[in-house]
Amino acid sequence: MKPDKPKVVAFMDMGTNSVRLMIARFESERSYTELSRQKEMIRLGEGQFDDNRIKPEAIQRAVAVCRNFVSMAHTFGAAEIVAVATSATRDASNQKEFLDLLKYEAGIEMNVVSGKEEARLIYLGVSRGDKIIERTLFIDIGGGSTEVIVGDNNGYIFLDSMKLGAIRLSMKYTDGIEGPIPPKQYAMICEHVKSTSIRPVQAIRASGVKEALGSSGTAQNLAEISRQVIYKGDEDRKSLLRLKDLKQVSKLLCSLPLRERRNVPGMNPKRADILVAGAAILETIMSETGIPELRISTRELRDGLLIDYLDREYGQEAPEVSIRMRSVLSLGRRCGFDEKHAMTVARLCLEMFDTGREILLHRQGSGRRELLHCSAILHDIGAFLSYSNHHANSSYFIRNADLLGFNQREILIMAADVFFHRRGFPGRKGPETAGLDEKSVDTVKVHSILLRIAESLDRSHAGLINHARFKTGEKNAVILELGCDRGCDLETWGAQNHREAFSKVFGKKLIIRKVE
Repeated sequence: MKPDKPKVVAFMDMGTNSVRLMIARFESERSYTELSRQKEMIRLGEGQFDDNRIKPEAIQRAVAVCRNFVSMAHTFGAAEIVAVATSATRDASNQKEFLDLLKYEAGIEMNVVSGKEEARLIYLGVSRGDKIIERTLFIDIGGGSTEVIVGDNNGYIFLDSMKLGAIRLSMKYTDGIEGPIPPKQYAMICEHVKSTSIRPVQAIRASGVKEALGSSGTAQNLAEISRQVIYKGDEDRKSLLRLKDLKQVSKLLCSLPLRERRNVPGMNPKRADILVAGAAILETIMSETGIPELRISTRELRDGLLIDYLDREYGQEAPEVSIRMRSVLSLGRRCGFDEKHAMTVARLCLEMFDTGREILLHRQGSGRRELLHCSAILHDIGAFLSYSNHHANSSYFIRNADLLGFNQREILIMAADVFFHRRGFPGRKGPETAGLDEKSVDTVKVHSILLRIAESLDRSHAGLINHARFKTGEKNAVILELGCDRGCDLETWGAQNHREAFSKVFGKKLIIRKVE
């Protein structure tokens, strides 16, 4: 879809250490101009990893910066703000309170993404902007997590997110140390990284990577120190960090007290207290995977948000199934679902959704339509474990499957859709809707009723119903017109059982009418 006129969109990434903003103007389908790129350190994860709660002072820093960034985005005329939160927020036990505060005080709806989705977005951002020739290892060290990806220009083959971050490990091993870092302490950090990354390292070794790219502020700062200290500012070393040079930089940083560490040539003073842990993470991963040197990229997750937005809004550069649908189908197939039945239910759901919108039965847009489509495909995946409780099993699998391309709220909506597709009504206080706002709960109410009806319309798994369309009836009634070529009495009878629930959700009487 080509935009009629230039459109400004802001992209915001809130990590454990910093908040980053990029504002871009889209002139055509895949052409854009970067208008502004901002970054503010907020140390969101500071003090969090003891009890998994974001501290009040960190929350206030985040709210203040986000408020300023939202104001800046509006100044540029941004029609939309795409915002995601990563490690510190997704691990926080007070996540909901924090997100609510951001929404009401900063005017930003922050979407939490899983570790693997964060890795996918990093891959998108880096791979589309840096020259990738061979199979490459991508490393991004954040404040709370480290993402590793293996891929090339054709796509990724491995994604992982490890709870290894510069702030997380600094708090665990070097917090409060003002003097030099003892070699024994540094070795302990490296050993922790080694034990935590065993499985990802095995996968990376087996993948046959030929080169590596580092995309985080940690990697950039370490490369700059290496360039200034070892190579006396040689410009040719600006985008390259060798393992042997990294080891030399690590020893230098550990040998200095914090006060002197801040004055090391090339050092970002704001990173001086966490860069030793960051160096230990990078050094260990490079050593364990046999990577002798790392190319440095200036691109990152917010660039991935932009590329993902382009793919989703204006179509992918290559015609293929979207990452979201690939992820959904992969989960269904791993669970051995009845794919033909799932697709029939999805088709009927979408037809009812579209015709219902035409007669103003609901006002949900294309984004919610896509979620209903995915929910319908996955509604029965828990049946292989236990059919009698398959709605709860399916919901659990969706919540815990790391579906790529979706944020946390979208995953929670789909899980709730599936949970309520057999019986019951979603409310604000139930565990199945925990984390959802009132608007999302209303979305689930509509989706779950459409799913119930569609499921009943394919009770025999024979695909007897050709179409299911809503039409306006008389006296506050809605007609559901069913088209079938042969006997479908069982399906019609099943749909009749949902008339009371339909009336409760939509406030209208449901009349079911067969058309042969």
